[in-house]
Amino acid sequence: MTAALALALISAAASVASIAVSHITLGPAFALLLFARAKLRLPPFWPATAFFLLWTLAAIAASESPAAGRSQIVKFYVFLTLATLSTVLNLRRARGLLMAIAALGTASALWSFVEFWQRWSRARASGQPFYQSYVADRITGFKSHWMTFGGEMMVVLAIAGALLLFSRERHRKWWLAAGAIVALALALSWVRSAWFGGAAAAVYLLWFWKRWTVAALPVAIAFGVWLAPPEIQQRVTSLWKPDKKLDSNSHRRALWATGVRMIAANPLLGVGPEHVQREFERYAPAEYKPIPSHWYYGHLHNIYLEYAAERGLPALLAFLAMTAWALRDFARAVARSDPSERTRRFILHAAMASVIAILVGGIGEHNLGDSEVLGLFFTMLCCGYAAVNEKEPADVQPA
Repeated sequence: MTAALALALISAAASVASIAVSHITLGPAFALLLFARAKLRLPPFWPATAFFLLWTLAAIAASESPAAGRSQIVKFYVFLTLATLSTVLNLRRARGLLMAIAALGTASALWSFVEFWQRWSRARASGQPFYQSYVADRITGFKSHWMTFGGEMMVVLAIAGALLLFSRERHRKWWLAAGAIVALALALSWVRSAWFGGAAAAVYLLWFWKRWTVAALPVAIAFGVWLAPPEIQQRVTSLWKPDKKLDSNSHRRALWATGVRMIAANPLLGVGPEHVQREFERYAPAEYKPIPSHWYYGHLHNIYLEYAAERGLPALLAFLAMTAWALRDFARAVARSDPSERTRRFILHAAMASVIAILVGGIGEHNLGDSEVLGLFFTMLCCGYAAVNEKEPADVQPA
């Protein structure tokens, strides 16, 4: 059982540092739990999760090319996180795990600063405009893609924020520094969907800390944009005034319009997992044809449209039921917790803020399509339920 616990915690923490380490340790952790005949536990929302998985299999079987959906079956492996962590986590372990994720995420953010400097220097040396050079080759930290990096940074920022505002840890200045480092890395990632997710997490945390600070947040963001270099300001204004050569806004409008048409034509089982790209031209509105060769349309840059278009509306409803179930349980646990239960409240708020960040970020990006972000999502759910199920014991002490 000790080995299973160690591997499970390593797998969860490593999701922000190395997906290879995370996946290599997840399977053995689950296998050791079975070998030890541990009583496996699942989150209360497991019926919705089981329905989602079964409906995914049905959508694959009903698709034009079932073999194309094999990668989604392989991704079922990540769902072992739910059973593994639910079985081994208690309040103390969840607290330590979140602090480890925050520390590793900060290390990834620090490395991203080196990457940013390299890209800045390269653009200056080549005489290229930095915006056009950087937007196609952004910082990734320990990850392989900036979208994954941005998705993880918004979750790490939510954890660091909850640590600062709700925990009773002694070394607060270090966590304040970590939060500032991660926030800067998130800004430099230029992942706008993650910006919105991080902002949503910040609004949630500030609302439950001191509500008046929510009104100050837009002022702080506006001041930060005003102080930022022109390139970052340009990235912000691209939300409503995109660069004509790099108009990702029209790209997303085309993806979303196509996704809606896929759903309307296939509401029950969708076009099939991993079939969006092969079916895209068939469903794309005429106004977006011919499809520009530089467009990426392997997914729809929206988790809600993606699930419904690939697997049908029942799969989307199952996902929404799963997350709503968890958020309801976390909110009830926060409401009934005693203010003195600082560790328990920190974990609950971190879980709530992280889930909200992922759901909001998912409007502009298929963030849960990345195994790293999906695993981190499950980790936050399991940590939240560890706090739901266990009141804070007297021996949980600040670090």
